[in-house]
Amino acid sequence: MAKDKHHLYIPILFQISIFLVVFLVPPSNGQLQTSYIQSLLRIKRILEYPLALNNWNRWTYFCNIPPTSNLTVICSNSRVTELHIVGDKGSPTLLSKGNLKFASSNQSLSSGFSMDSLFTTLSKFSDLQALSLVSLGLWGEIPGKIDRLSNLQVLNMSSNFLYGGIPQEISSIPNLQTLILDDNILNDIFPNWVNLPSNLSVLSLSDNSIHGLIPSSLGTSKGLRLLNLSRNSLSGNVPYLGGLSKLEVLDLGENNLGPQFPSLGKNIVTLALRNNTFSANIPSELGSYAQLKRLDLSFNKLVGPILVSLFSLTSIQYLNLAGNKLTGSLVQNLSCNKALEYLDISDNLLTGKLPSCLEAKLTNMVSLYGGNCLVNSDQHQHPYSFCQNEALAAIMPHVQKKESKSNLALILSILGGIVGGLVMLILSVLLILRRMGVNKGENLVSQKTEAVNSSMSLSPRLTPNSRSMPQMVRLGTIGLPPFRKFSLEEIEDATDNFDSSNLIGEGSQGQLYRGMLHDGSMVLVKCLKLKQRQSPQSIMQRVELISNLRHRHLISILGHCFMYYQDSPGVSGVFLVFEYVYNGTLRSHISERREADTLKWPQRIAAAIGVARGLQFLNTGITPGIYRNNLKIEDILLDQNTMTKLCSYNLPIIEEIMVAKVGSESSFKGQKESMDVGRANDGDKEDVYNLGQILAEIIVGKPIISPSELEKLRNQLQASFTAEPGALRRVADPSIRYACATESLKTAIGITLKCLSKDISCRPSVDDVIWNLQYAAQVQDGWSGSAQVSGEFSMKNLSAQVSGEFPMKSWNTQVSGEFQVKN
Repeated sequence: MAKDKHHLYIPILFQISIFLVVFLVPPSNGQLQTSYIQSLLRIKRILEYPLALNNWNRWTYFCNIPPTSNLTVICSNSRVTELHIVGDKGSPTLLSKGNLKFASSNQSLSSGFSMDSLFTTLSKFSDLQALSLVSLGLWGEIPGKIDRLSNLQVLNMSSNFLYGGIPQEISSIPNLQTLILDDNILNDIFPNWVNLPSNLSVLSLSDNSIHGLIPSSLGTSKGLRLLNLSRNSLSGNVPYLGGLSKLEVLDLGENNLGPQFPSLGKNIVTLALRNNTFSANIPSELGSYAQLKRLDLSFNKLVGPILVSLFSLTSIQYLNLAGNKLTGSLVQNLSCNKALEYLDISDNLLTGKLPSCLEAKLTNMVSLYGGNCLVNSDQHQHPYSFCQNEALAAIMPHVQKKESKSNLALILSILGGIVGGLVMLILSVLLILRRMGVNKGENLVSQKTEAVNSSMSLSPRLTPNSRSMPQMVRLGTIGLPPFRKFSLEEIEDATDNFDSSNLIGEGSQGQLYRGMLHDGSMVLVKCLKLKQRQSPQSIMQRVELISNLRHRHLISILGHCFMYYQDSPGVSGVFLVFEYVYNGTLRSHISERREADTLKWPQRIAAAIGVARGLQFLNTGITPGIYRNNLKIEDILLDQNTMTKLCSYNLPIIEEIMVAKVGSESSFKGQKESMDVGRANDGDKEDVYNLGQILAEIIVGKPIISPSELEKLRNQLQASFTAEPGALRRVADPSIRYACATESLKTAIGITLKCLSKDISCRPSVDDVIWNLQYAAQVQDGWSGSAQVSGEFSMKNLSAQVSGEFPMKSWNTQVSGEFQVKN
């Protein structure tokens, strides 16, 4: 009996032992120590439970978690060596970057978050070599205790709300190779550390509010391969960087640096200095940089002859010299590198004939050269005298004038003589008039005539505020012929005396004719018959506002002509002359043609940027801004160079012209005030929503006819955005599905979804839309020939690819494995 009882207890004891093993013995977690498990779970709590860490608990095998774009944990010898977490919080807006005081929001962690607590916990991982905390809503100053992570090699804390400065303790981390703090609100001066980490190869601080001078100590960091300080508030000259022999990527764009051109080493692969104040000539040494692939010197103050050797550089693929004051003629036998894919020399002062290797219609590259004074160009050019005068004006400030005291005395004596002579002349005239006895009636007639003439001049109160207008908006008008007054004879000749064969349309506002000017350019003539007799000065005020609607991405007005009554000086009608674009609509180039003839993905992004820039000009480029433009894709035209132009936008001022009373300014004032409040009444957000509709059709390549179709498509885009990368391509137009970079497509879809947000307050500004589309274009441009950093965050792969080429702005997101759309 005892033996039987003994056998009965054996299975019971076995079950108890199994229970103890399973439930009381802590799991191995890939042999991760219990203290590390507790620290990881504490990080989850400090970060307020981000979606990427949802599945973490005390039973998680952390070292065996499959790496994804949002989460990677790598262990070695039972210790965590790499930790990469990417959240879904937004990045700082331009408004928050300008604020001196930070306030937590739904895009950041709560007011209870503590950066000090976070780094106290992270310091438990003494073997940590790579740390990425991206788009998690972190806020606060980077604590000095970061130097406790003494083995750290890679630190990426981009797209958060970090403010203040960069602590000097970072410089004491001996093995730090990569420091990425892009897209935060750092607002201190540039750190002037005496000694940078000796192994530092990547330093990226773009999209912050860092100000002051770049310290000379930066030029002693011999290991730097990539330096990105773009989109900050840095000023002054760039220190000597010629000793950085390993530097391959340098982006200092969109600061206030200059005027001296920086001295660099010859191993540069990508150089971006756009939107600064660099002046004088382009250094001739640039023509010998054999490794240079991407060069962007656009929108500076560069003068002198264009450096022709840049076109034939051994490796050059992207060259942008637009928006400077470069002069001279391009040699006809100019040699161009066949690898050159993008060229922009527009809006300079170039003359002569365009070499055949730069003509857009004869090459496969994107070639922009409008806004110069070239004679054989198919893109708009200025007359030769324009470039001659502008070149002289650009050179004069650089000429040193030395005047002696004797010359100054001579000038003063001449001026004194002139002034004295004028005084004597005026006194003589007054004496003669008094003797002639000019009567009051003549004086009254003279005064009335003077008043009429003065009222015909353009009113200064309606002139756009050029100081407040963004630079890129102002430059958008470059390349258009000057606004002018047409004669009635010119209008009649252009339209063949308003022949019915030239009549395009007729509506409540008047008739629309096609015409050709004497120089061969095609125009549209809008004929407005006034419903009431109006004075010239009354009409002129309204025409002035329309004359400001001139931008390369609008069907711009070129001039006007008045028709007068025969029996009085009143105006009976107005002709408005617009440029004529006849290459079809944007929709026809996307969804109404054969697949082989539709626009490719880079062309679609460029078209979208053009639409956004046109809208930006309407909203902010003139005073008052124009809102609620009811943009539709079928109202966007493409010219012969596939440049987009908005042909239908909100012009209530035309109705004003037709119904205003003689001499009345009240209706005009009311129209101005109503347009002023358009932004306050969310008119700009309505425009952004319409822009989102256009972007959606550009992406999917199908016409969107009804609101229900748009809602269905929005849901599909939203689902693809949060799914695996393959879902992004499946929702895209089949003709571009496999010809676009995933990051580029995802960026475009992300900003489209924000534009289509049902919550008006969540819709981005037009500036933010342009920012994201430009980023998508840059990623696409660098997609085929640039190194793609692995999403698995392998330290070996990362260090190997740092030495390769990084496409501008895209390299940071490849390191982090995820791009968060900028709000």
